[in-house]
Amino acid sequence: MSLTPSHMTELDSPLPAFRLPDPHGAEVDSEQFRDTPLLVAFICNHCPFVKHIADAFADFTREYGDRGLAVVAINSNDFATHPADSPERMVEEAQARGYDFPYLVDETQEVARAFQAACTPDFFLYDCHHRLAYRGQFDDSRPSKETPVTGKDLRAAADAVLAGQAPDAKQMPSMGCNIKWK
Repeated sequence: MSLTPSHMTELDSPLPAFRLPDPHGAEVDSEQFRDTPLLVAFICNHCPFVKHIADAFADFTREYGDRGLAVVAINSNDFATHPADSPERMVEEAQARGYDFPYLVDETQEVARAFQAACTPDFFLYDCHHRLAYRGQFDDSRPSKETPVTGKDLRAAADAVLAGQAPDAKQMPSMGCNIKWK
């Protein structure tokens, strides 16, 4: 596995518009989340970095969803070369992990490019005006470390955004597998 950091897109950047299908073909449009804080997470099924945080991330999304944070996850990997990331397998993964957020297919990879997503997982948290407030790691745990998975970095940022405040500008990049580009 290659270790790739996020690009650390400039804070206060606008949310790139997107319209993507879930694995069943139901479309989700970024306009559905107008005036709502939104977390966009680039994940996939096979990446060990995503697997390492997946259960804690599912818990995070349920907890913060109840507090008013909308969440979507996007799989931009080339599933022709990585069949474990196919839409059919996304359905299985979402059920196994208890994902209760839209898990979307970016088959053209245009949305990943618009966000400047680089790795899985890669997190982009937007405030209610859809300006980028946080981009970075879930926490400093990694598959090779014994650090517990807590989501502390993303939790602190989400707490600030939900309180109408700016998160700490000192943000650490996410690290994970590179997006599997076509």
